[in-house]
Amino acid sequence: MTELLKTPAHTPSPPGREHGFGRWFTGAVLKNGPLGGLLALVVVMAVLSRDFLNGQNLLNVGVQASVTAILAFGVTFVIVSAGIDLSVGSVAALAATVVAWAATNEGLPVWIAVLLGLAVGVAAGLVSGALVAYGRLPAFIATLAMLSIGRGLALVISGGSPIAFPTSVSRLGDTLGGWLPVPVLVMIAMGLIAALILARTYAGRAMFAIGGNEEAARLSGINVRRRKLVIYALSGLFAAVAGIVLAARLTSAQPQAAGGYELDAIAAVVIGGASLSGGSGKASGTLIGALILAVLRNGLNLLSVSAFWQQVATGLVIALAVLLDTLRRRSVR
Repeated sequence: MTELLKTPAHTPSPPGREHGFGRWFTGAVLKNGPLGGLLALVVVMAVLSRDFLNGQNLLNVGVQASVTAILAFGVTFVIVSAGIDLSVGSVAALAATVVAWAATNEGLPVWIAVLLGLAVGVAAGLVSGALVAYGRLPAFIATLAMLSIGRGLALVISGGSPIAFPTSVSRLGDTLGGWLPVPVLVMIAMGLIAALILARTYAGRAMFAIGGNEEAARLSGINVRRRKLVIYALSGLFAAVAGIVLAARLTSAQPQAAGGYELDAIAAVVIGGASLSGGSGKASGTLIGALILAVLRNGLNLLSVSAFWQQVATGLVIALAVLLDTLRRRSVR
């Protein structure tokens, strides 16, 4: 009996201690999945293609990601607030068409034409926001309608034909010093603006609150309807900037440009870690998501993979991103 009393009792490990590393590793993967996925994809493409890590090719990846990323920064605001915006591709084409039409066909000063194009983007966003906030339409339906309206107006204004873009604005598609692409600089600038809005402004905090629980946000004093107008207006503004950058690269405004880009933008946001149910998302994650799409397509092009299979690969990446989002939300619970 004495010996038994002297023998220290076995103290069981705290719950979960045995699996502490496994849980930490799983959490780290889910939290930093987009960045890890980008790095892994870069390594794979570098191994499969010698040309991938070429400096000029990496700059091309940045240029390819630029328009999608700028669109996606605007869509991030909407998705963080638990909405969706399917109109950004059409709004981008409409804004670029308005800039080209005003400067080339109507002879307006270029700076006025650019401001007019940006205003058109904001106006389109305000209409979508009003339909959602005051018309009580589902965001999917409201922005789907704006997708059709924006594309139709671009075709009407242009007569269905490309319009030459002003030379001074086309410089946005050039390079600085003969090597640094201006679209990449615009992408970085818009990303910093998006990050600042999300992290440092009342509007950004309201987006997260609305996406987390709209009713709770309303009861806490947030004017949800007004905030939604701001959110969709910002999305339209970013879409207009993306459209101008795309037209500058093409040196012409094409009414059918940016077709399907809205899906790429949404995919970039989701791949970057934002939740489609709202309440979470970061500009840095969105940038990583856009880079993942650009790296994937660039690498597959270098490997001479069919464009049909590229669509399949992109779909698989999106599905994997949504799966990771589901696992992340379950782990939080």
